[in-house]
Amino acid sequence: MRPLLCCLGLAAFLGPCLACPSACSCSTKKNGRLLAECAYKDLQEVPEGLSSNVTILTLSANRISWLGQGSFAEVPEVQSLWLGYNQIGVVEPGAFALLVHLKNLDLSHNKIADFPWQDLRNLSGLQILKMNNNRLAGLPWDAFRSLKDLRSLWLNDNELTTLAEGTFDNLPSLSQLQIFNNPFNCSCKVFWLKKWTENTSVSITKGGSTLCVAPSRLKGRAVTDIPDHHCIAPSVQLTYLSNLDNTVMYDGLTLTLHCSVAGSPPPEIRWKIQTSSRRVEINGPNVARDGNVKQSQEHFLVFKNGTMAIPHFSKEDEGIYTCLAVNDVGTRDVSVNVALAGSENPAEDLLQDDPQASHLGGRSCYKGDEMDPSGAGEKLVIVYHMPRESKSRAGGVVPQVHLGTLLLALGITLCC
Repeated sequence: MRPLLCCLGLAAFLGPCLACPSACSCSTKKNGRLLAECAYKDLQEVPEGLSSNVTILTLSANRISWLGQGSFAEVPEVQSLWLGYNQIGVVEPGAFALLVHLKNLDLSHNKIADFPWQDLRNLSGLQILKMNNNRLAGLPWDAFRSLKDLRSLWLNDNELTTLAEGTFDNLPSLSQLQIFNNPFNCSCKVFWLKKWTENTSVSITKGGSTLCVAPSRLKGRAVTDIPDHHCIAPSVQLTYLSNLDNTVMYDGLTLTLHCSVAGSPPPEIRWKIQTSSRRVEINGPNVARDGNVKQSQEHFLVFKNGTMAIPHFSKEDEGIYTCLAVNDVGTRDVSVNVALAGSENPAEDLLQDDPQASHLGGRSCYKGDEMDPSGAGEKLVIVYHMPRESKSRAGGVVPQVHLGTLLLALGITLCC
């Protein structure tokens, strides 16, 4: 009787461990891992009844078209999940999020166009990720940022036209990458990939097949062969002007800054202004050729040639003025911290306050690929002459001041 009870107790203990759907065959490997083999079974969904101890689940070559949030709730210990050669087109957010022990995930040869990339944030132990032969047209730049153990990444044979800079950053274990047979548009947005491949130790399988489809002048060339002269990072130069050729009259003091940029493709000019009371961003000119202001920031007049004019400049406008040059290769910026001071004799007062100061009709600071922003944080001090008989804006009349009469002075040469 006692041996029979022991056998029944052992069966009760092992029973749940060996639970297996009828369409699958389950076995214990020599290393103690439990394998559920469910490939080539014509399954249309993930089968129910799997043991919670399954560590290897093979569902390849079925007709599964959908993965729901709870599709793998029964197998939280799974380490290897093979789902290749199905018809998966829909993957709900959360489908993989709880599989924190996952090391190998194969989703190749499916129809996935949209994927819940946030699910990968919990899979820090993932080592192999196969998503090749799907319909992926884009990836977020931080799709893989949590995968510190990822060794092999397969993205070939998708519909990727570009990749965001930084896509493969923060992958210290990556040793193999496959991105061939994607229809890359070799604009300067993927120029970073060429530079990355030149400096990485990662093996990029069939790199010669990573070809450009567009633009037409580069069609058929390898992404790694994009000519350097087509893509040049921006440089930016900021000049503090005391006069303008196209003379404009304003009442009171007018601060005038000019931003010159270079690069290929030609960079866009953007401005950021940070004062004690507000933050303003201006993405492009807001003054038309006829002089009309197109946007609501009438106080900051931005012209197409890169000039910014701030009429009626006052203490409230003190702050940091930043010019940004932006193109497909990158972004460069240069800033000045502007302060205001009034004086009857501006030159003498400035020199008294700062022996290094000098009179400037225009002064520049520059930032390019090799420049270091060592001057950041220095102040551009604007010293202007206000006649005794003039009154403040709060008191009433302020005489017209020609832009050419504006005196700008730098206490130190700014290069940033």
